[in-house]
Amino acid sequence: MASTHWKVRPYVLTGGRTRTRQHLLIHTLVSVPYYDAFFAAGLLPEARTLYENARETKSVAELSACSGMSLGVTRVVVDDLAATDRLVIHADAYSSPFDFRLLERLRDGLRQLA
Repeated sequence: MASTHWKVRPYVLTGGRTRTRQHLLIHTLVSVPYYDAFFAAGLLPEARTLYENARETKSVAELSACSGMSLGVTRVVVDDLAATDRLVIHADAYSSPFDFRLLERLRDGLRQLA
């Protein structure tokens, strides 16, 4: 008999919230400073996937893609993890979404995908 993988509804992951305490842009970088396997084991599978993927510094958009969660849900879960001090939200290094350094980083990322 095939095993069934249940996916948690976004409402459960976010507690029905759509807003975050911090302003998280798609290019905002986040990371896990000290991975805690015991903490990870207590998370819902979707949140655990996000937490584990953030062991390497990634943008909110990258974490959304890696975890399979929508961008809005990813933002809320990232904000929740940051509130527990398990995840660090890095200061925005870009003064605007059209910052030349951001565009270069985007270009380099797209080249890696090609």
